[in-house]
Amino acid sequence: MEPLGKTFLWIGAICLLLGIFFIFGSKIPFLSNFGNLPGDIRIERDNFRFYFPITTSILVSIILSAILYLWNRIAN
Repeated sequence: MEPLGKTFLWIGAICLLLGIFFIFGSKIPFLSNFGNLPGDIRIERDNFRFYFPITTSILVSIILSAILYLWNRIAN
């Protein structure tokens, strides 16, 4: 049961950090442009709006990959 408890603690900590990020993320200067990076595709017409955040998706993927790589290296 101990590994399950540790897993729940990690999930709770991650949820807490995500909540803080969502509350205060818009007030941090370098995060205010997150989602509006150069390379994000935005098409707006009269009755049509299309947004594809390709650059933001790549950046999030790189950051998450680095975090998971470091977490794996530390855990093992």
